[in-house]
Amino acid sequence: MNALLRILAWLLAVALVALPVVAVLNGWVGAERWPLSRLRVTGQFERVQAEQLRAAVAPYASRGYFAADLDAAQKAVERLPWVERAQVRKAWPDVLEIQVVEHVPFAFWGEDRLLSERGQLFPLPKDLAAGRMPHLAGPDARAAEVVGLYNEAGALFAPLGYGIARLGVDARGSWSLTLDNGIEVVVGRDDARARLQRFARVLPQLLAQQARTIERADLRYTNGFTLAWGTPAKAAASPSPAPNRAAHTQSQQASST
Repeated sequence: MNALLRILAWLLAVALVALPVVAVLNGWVGAERWPLSRLRVTGQFERVQAEQLRAAVAPYASRGYFAADLDAAQKAVERLPWVERAQVRKAWPDVLEIQVVEHVPFAFWGEDRLLSERGQLFPLPKDLAAGRMPHLAGPDARAAEVVGLYNEAGALFAPLGYGIARLGVDARGSWSLTLDNGIEVVVGRDDARARLQRFARVLPQLLAQQARTIERADLRYTNGFTLAWGTPAKAAASPSPAPNRAAHTQSQQASST
């Protein structure tokens, strides 16, 4: 008899432990009795809408307090545009809490992505308003290197009154950039920083000596660079310009010494 009582007591203990788990898994302790009826969102964000968050977690919150799959809900939120990371948790008795951190865009990356201020790449959202961000490009693994040269180039040309509109490195490792006044600069693969420093140092003198604007600079030379000049302003404004004159440029070699 004592052995039978011990077996019954053991079975009762197992049932007391297992039944709540089975109840949750089978929805016996369901949303109708323990609903998640309130949504609490925290974090600093501007582009993520509350309606988007609510729609993302609704399938999981509808299962009730005990059966809600928080991991799946968190992944659903993190798939939303502009969401860098999220945390989803429950608060007794009926609250689903979502903490959101947004991507803060720093630059366009290639054709269809953005680079965040934290150095993360994410898809270009359809609702992105036009803004004054640079266009950067290169292999994903070199994103930090591209940003580094962008910052250095910006510091070189800012005192001259120019910004960097585009900068990138191709698969062969060749650098190029475009200033915000339209000058295209081919830097090449070697000594990119030294070549840009040399060009920035003599650029004011070059512009002061010419009535024409520089359209393109090729820095892939050991001791100098070549320049392609645009049409002089007066000629461009002439009432009877020669056909296709604006398409022709002149090339000049400049020494940096």
